[in-house]
Amino acid sequence: MTKKAFQDYYPDQLAHCYGCGHLNEHGHQIKSYWDGEESVCRFKPQPYHTAIPRYVYGGLIASLIDCHGTGTAAAAAFRAEGREMDTDPPHRFVTASLRVDYLKPTPLGVELEIRGQVKEVKGRKVTVTAQLLANGEVCATGVIVCVEVPDEWFKQV
Repeated sequence: MTKKAFQDYYPDQLAHCYGCGHLNEHGHQIKSYWDGEESVCRFKPQPYHTAIPRYVYGGLIASLIDCHGTGTAAAAAFRAEGREMDTDPPHRFVTASLRVDYLKPTPLGVELEIRGQVKEVKGRKVTVTAQLLANGEVCATGVIVCVEVPDEWFKQV
C-alpha cells in the first residue's frame, strides 16, 4: 500500500490548485511527505518547463516551493495538534508571502527534490523554509508564510 501524501488529504472542494491539487488533471499534482522533521517532495520537470535550453523555468521553481510549503503547513498544523491528517476538522493553507532566492540554474532532465522545514506554527499562520535541489545541489531556497483558509471556504463548491 502506498503512503498518502499531504495533498491527498485536502478536502475535494479545496483540491484544485494547479501546483498541488489532486483534482486538477492539468496541474503538477505534487506530493509531499514527512521525512523525519523535514518534509520532502520530488518532481521531474518536463522539457516544456524550460526557461532557456537545458534549464528549468523559474516560475515552476517558485510554484514547487510554494505548494510544497502550504502542504507542509497543513501537515505541521495536524502534527502540532497531535492529530492524523484524516481527522476533522481539516486544515488547508494558502500563501500569504513567498520569497524565492535562485542560487544557480536548475537543470532540466533530472528529478528535483524540495525539502521543507517548519520554522513556526502560530495560530492560523505557519512559516516554512525550503530548499530545492537538483543532483544534490541547492539551486533555490524559499520562505513561505502560510495562513489557514477561513472555515467557510470548506463549505464552498
